[in-house]
Amino acid sequence: MKVIEKMKSRGIKELLSDYLIMIVLVIMIVGLSLMNSNFLVLNNILNLLTQSAIFGILALGIFVVLVSKGIDLSVGSTLAFAGIVAGIISQSPDAVDRVFPNLGMPPLIVTAIVAILVGALIGFINGALVAYTSIPPFIATLGSQIAFRGAALMVSQGRPISNINPSINMFGERIFGYIPMPVVIYAICVFFIWVLMNFTTFGKSVYAIGGNVEAAEISGIKVKRALVWVYVIPGVFAAISALIFIGRTGGSIQPAAGTMFETTAIAAATIGGTSHGGGVGKVWGVVVGALILGTLTNGFTLLGIDAYVQQIVQGMIIVGAVVIDMQKNRKR
Repeated sequence: MKVIEKMKSRGIKELLSDYLIMIVLVIMIVGLSLMNSNFLVLNNILNLLTQSAIFGILALGIFVVLVSKGIDLSVGSTLAFAGIVAGIISQSPDAVDRVFPNLGMPPLIVTAIVAILVGALIGFINGALVAYTSIPPFIATLGSQIAFRGAALMVSQGRPISNINPSINMFGERIFGYIPMPVVIYAICVFFIWVLMNFTTFGKSVYAIGGNVEAAEISGIKVKRALVWVYVIPGVFAAISALIFIGRTGGSIQPAAGTMFETTAIAAATIGGTSHGGGVGKVWGVVVGALILGTLTNGFTLLGIDAYVQQIVQGMIIVGAVVIDMQKNRKR
């Protein structure tokens, strides 16, 4: 009987441990709804989901990198540079501040493809540096963060890019005036990463690399090639986020866009249970982590709590999530 009781007790503890962040999110939602009746209003919920979309998409890319036991500090700068490039090639012909006056305005699909290719190229550079030069991911992506932020400033001449093709606003608007397009794109990205990481050889290889890179190599996994693709993913997702960012700002972007976005994305993945030690993490956890941060920001804003206090609380949550992660790893 004692053995059975111990097994039941262990099962309950593991269950609570696995779904702790979900419990925290529910408690936050209940608490904020009691403190402010406007929190659970449909329009506010849609706004919360829309605000969480960009960080959530970035966090999905970060999630893949963290599972491989890496890190990507360049997603904010990638968002800015891809957005600036997309904006420059898509400025309206009658814009007085056109960077390239003689350049025609391409269709929206061309703008989107160019932005995604720019993001993929940056991710490829990061992946190649990590895989083929043995530079630590932190240093490689920190260098990219600085370099591509500078590139965004140089290409835009330090000025905001405005009067972008009005059709790009669709990425930030609501379908039928009701369903937020950023949330739809976010849901598609979530489904893609869920399938990729759970049902493909590539996803299993990423978990294996993060768990034990030497064992992964011995088992026949082409580690270097896989790592390059690992970093391409957050680059592409940063570019997608750039399109949403431009759409939400009414067709403009500045070179400072995306500053510190990488920290929020890393925070969302960390809070969601993705281990910085590699090999551990679930997509649903990242989604919940992003929702926790989004709920925190939205709720504190409704309550009139200072933005600086929000940053302090966010920092405390991140540290707490890492401590919990370290305790789980010790038990393993």
